[in-house]
Amino acid sequence: MKTRIRNIASRIWEARIDYLFLIPGGIIFSAFIIFPLVASFYYSTLNWSGFSALSEFVGLENYRELLQDEFFYGAFKRSFIFMLITVPVQMLLGLVLAIILNNKFLKLSTLFRAMIFLPVVAPIAVISIVMALLLSPFNGPINGLFQSLGVVSGAIDFLGSPQLVLWSLAGIFIWKWTGLTMVYWLAALQTVPDELYEAARLDGVKTWQQIIYMVIPIVAPFAIVISLISAIHALNVFPLVQATTEGGPYFSSEVMEVYIFRTAFAPSSGQFPRLGYASAAGVLFGVAVMGLTLLQVMAARSTRKRRQEVELA
Repeated sequence: MKTRIRNIASRIWEARIDYLFLIPGGIIFSAFIIFPLVASFYYSTLNWSGFSALSEFVGLENYRELLQDEFFYGAFKRSFIFMLITVPVQMLLGLVLAIILNNKFLKLSTLFRAMIFLPVVAPIAVISIVMALLLSPFNGPINGLFQSLGVVSGAIDFLGSPQLVLWSLAGIFIWKWTGLTMVYWLAALQTVPDELYEAARLDGVKTWQQIIYMVIPIVAPFAIVISLISAIHALNVFPLVQATTEGGPYFSSEVMEVYIFRTAFAPSSGQFPRLGYASAAGVLFGVAVMGLTLLQVMAARSTRKRRQEVELA
């Protein structure tokens, strides 16, 4: 045991210069990741407005109150409903676009890729303003198109209806971020060897058969990683919701991040900011997201292990 400890200490001493180069990164990581996490948990045990030096330690009282807060449950539920709406559509639509635009014989494929990716780099504030104008029930182009086609008899308030607002925001989110999902799938498609395409064409295999029986099985392992990135992205929807609806109407589009922001910094009339309470909500939401991430990572490892077993067999 002592020999092992001496060996480890000797290796650390020999690599001391290498560890010195890690110190700046470690300081930055601690300042922007570790400290905020620890501080959030500490604040969650306080009854504190955030704007006063006075605070009261309440232990787990904020968590107990959260579990009885219907607004917390509503925001929590809407966050995951939003994720369940957007992620599958993004995954499927991104894959279809990637397969189409991965065709080397398609003219202007680079132009089409750039056009589809353009919303990704557009500022969310600009997108929110443009979409509010397009979806407006007052002379909005989309309402005008639907009415001229006879699809609806009256104007639809996409962002003002409690029943439609979350679906409308999901549509905007999908339009903005599908281009990024397409890029992920395009990267996955590059792992398919060109020799397979050539062999399939020589054997007379049709395009749809190549996609179903050759391409999709090869890129399937990437689906878990792409879905993990997309899911985390879908849960980080605060800029879009805050800039478009601010959680309205009647809290019907209030997701967890908007709920935390409202509780901490923009409380309803007659209430005071509750930074400790908002921190507790953030901790619970973070634990839920971390649990989701761990499940997807475990699924990815299991899939990779099964694939290796099949290849060895």
